[in-house]
Amino acid sequence: MTGEHDKGYVTRSWMSDTPDEVEHPPIPLGLNRMAIPRAALILSVGTVVVLIASSVWVGLSAMTFLDDLEASFGSTNVELLESDGRWIWEVDLLFDTCSAREDDWIWPESLADQDGFFLYPGELRCDWEHQGEGDAASVAVYNRGNETLDLVMEVSGGGVVFSASGEPHLIINDLGGNESVILEVDLDEEVSERDVSITATHVSVLEAHVRLDVHIFEGTEQRDVHVDYNDRVEVHYTLWNADTDEQLDEGTLWVTAGNDPAYIDGFEWSAIGLDIDSDRGGGYPVVDTGTSHITLLPPPIAYGDNDGHELQETWLKFELKVNRAPLSSG
Repeated sequence: MTGEHDKGYVTRSWMSDTPDEVEHPPIPLGLNRMAIPRAALILSVGTVVVLIASSVWVGLSAMTFLDDLEASFGSTNVELLESDGRWIWEVDLLFDTCSAREDDWIWPESLADQDGFFLYPGELRCDWEHQGEGDAASVAVYNRGNETLDLVMEVSGGGVVFSASGEPHLIINDLGGNESVILEVDLDEEVSERDVSITATHVSVLEAHVRLDVHIFEGTEQRDVHVDYNDRVEVHYTLWNADTDEQLDEGTLWVTAGNDPAYIDGFEWSAIGLDIDSDRGGGYPVVDTGTSHITLLPPPIAYGDNDGHELQETWLKFELKVNRAPLSSG
């Protein structure tokens, strides 16, 4: 069919004296029967192309996400997370009140002389005598292997939260091989007696978890002020070799609880959980209202990283008593 295309329609003025606009009005593209299949075909092809491109993009994004997830959460090779039938991390409470969690092992006669891979022969159960709501304690997590760990910490049983999050759960990121971290836990309600559990679970191997059971009970004398992270307090300390009970040192000094580079990690965190009345030891006449407790420190949070130190392999026992605290503390 021949003719010129003008205004989107075919002119046939040689067939009629009626103006083309009247006899043959323009046909909109949407009503052109030939245009419909062509447009549908074009749209279909375009849709397929878009879907293919979207699928490729989603696939690449998913692969990138999984790579990032694996990089963030560390190794998921279960064999690398085990040693001697145990997971490669340990959890304890710094108080010298711990024993076998399920009575399935015997406390070593000499902690320092153990030849094994781990600090303790198995999981622990510890006692926590508190001095009132708001009291605190220190929980240590030890990575005994060479793999960097990402762990989910969780308290079950109620009444205890992690100070850093204010919640009964917390994530530890990038705990390097043979490194340790210490966390403050707080008693956020009145508790006369209760059993709770603190678990450290690998973020991507959910069956890989280590458990610490804690028996909490109320002390005989409650206190108004509880020493928390970053509180500055004066303490009297006595230091022993935990295996031989040989006294190594004694004195009085100021320490910033949980954050004092002047001292070993275990000592600064041992100040957490001390208590004193609201006079903070500064009243007249002077009244002794501070509490004391004993903590047990394995080498990783004592002098274990000090090559050549005479106490490098020694387990330490500290008795700390709080004498006073500034009025701005607590």
